[in-house]
Amino acid sequence: MSSTDDFSPAVTGEGVQWAYSTCTGNKKALLIGINYVGTSAELGGCVNDVLNLRKFITERWGYDNSNIVTLTDDKKVSTLAPTKANILAQLKELVKGAQQNDALFLCYSGHGTQIRDKDGNEIDGQDEVICPVDYKSAGYIDDDCCNSGTALDLLYTYGPDGRILNGANPDDPKKSPADVIYLSGCRDDQTSDDTVEDGRATGALSHAFVDTLTKEPEQSYIDMLKSTRKILRKKGHTQIPQLSSSHPIDTRLQFII
Repeated sequence: MSSTDDFSPAVTGEGVQWAYSTCTGNKKALLIGINYVGTSAELGGCVNDVLNLRKFITERWGYDNSNIVTLTDDKKVSTLAPTKANILAQLKELVKGAQQNDALFLCYSGHGTQIRDKDGNEIDGQDEVICPVDYKSAGYIDDDCCNSGTALDLLYTYGPDGRILNGANPDDPKKSPADVIYLSGCRDDQTSDDTVEDGRATGALSHAFVDTLTKEPEQSYIDMLKSTRKILRKKGHTQIPQLSSSHPIDTRLQFII
């Protein structure tokens, strides 16, 4: 298939079962950061990820603080703890009443792990799950983060040239008319790094993502992916962020949130 055909309406299918969101409607965000304070699994930069991203999307992308919910295990930052029940409840609130061209921004920064794949849709036989602050008692949530490449099980993943690496059966029950774009911190067989930038703990991916879009706001989806990966490589990180979507997209279009 030629590069032109890769982005043709026959492939992307816009106007048939879905349409690109213009992100010009209501803008809502859910930002989750868990440092697991006082545990053997304690992290340093996840709450700072939430603070950095909240600043970024309010100052540069038109989100209003009144439409942003934060869940962290730092009571100075948020009153709602990132428990399994609270995360699931706020995910429902995030999508409640959503209309075409709304923008819903979700960030999860915290631990993730893998469990045995129950429905046979993972090549490696492992499902990616996230770890709420009370995961030892309440259990995991399907899915992100460390080992995060295919966490949302979106149907299409893209290579560095912007072309689809893999596609799913068009009758897949997880197919959705929603316009969902997902940037993971790494491949499924990798982990995402906690790091220090400008003297503050932070997640390596979120820092690179904010850095590249702050320096050059108008980037295509594929340019954003490549520039984020480049920043991580230059800083010595081996993790490789992955871009995936709920339907085939033209990765040459401008990235918006």
